Amino acid sequence: MRMINLIVGDIRFQIKYGFYFVYTVLTAIYIIILHTFPPSWREHAAVIMIFSDPAAMGLFFMGAIILLEKSQCVLNALAISPVKVTEYIISKVVSLGLISVVVAGILSISVKKENLLIVLLATAMTSTIFTLLGLIAGAKIASLNQFLIVTVPLEMICFAPPILYLFGYSPAFLRFYPLNLCMSLIAGKYEKVLISIVIIFATIGILFLVAYRCTLKMWKSVGGVKL
Repeated sequence: MRMINLIVGDIRFQIKYGFYFVYTVLTAIYIIILHTFPPSWREHAAVIMIFSDPAAMGLFFMGAIILLEKSQCVLNALAISPVKVTEYIISKVVSLGLISVVVAGILSISVKKENLLIVLLATAMTSTIFTLLGLIAGAKIASLNQFLIVTVPLEMICFAPPILYLFGYSPAFLRFYPLNLCMSLIAGKYEKVLISIVIIFATIGILFLVAYRCTLKMWKSVGGVKL
């Protein structure tokens, strides 16, 4: 019950601060843009849009979310409540992942993409990776400028290899790069589905442990006082 309440609370927070409104508008814009492309370009364009925005929204917005929670003393309350760090992280992953999957589904349907379930699963996994990266980065910052400084190089590492991979550039040392595998699944390349999913889940597990440590440390020092 506590887990459900946390997820609902995060969804209400996201609605209050315009996440749902913004992505409703963005989805409509993306669909219009997709249908200005020649039919042969639309699927690749949709894949890049899904990967680089709804799937990656946790990396873009986590800094702002954490700073808002700090300013409203939400983290102070959570730190002394029965809520566990794992529950906090899962709530963020699920609530942001919901937006990612819905937007990815709409964009996929708009270009008549096949294997929709695989696309949605891949989007959910990609969203989880980016949200955990956002939490790791966000737990260490005190201002939005700091978050941007941390995430800009992170975004380059996360986006450049998968986009190059989508267009056929795949050196051997990046063949099993987790985000390349995510991009591959979203794009509909399913030659190594099982191996891809295993590697992606292993990556999620490692990032979850790092995010747990970073979040726990943040909780213990909220308000400038070590709890």
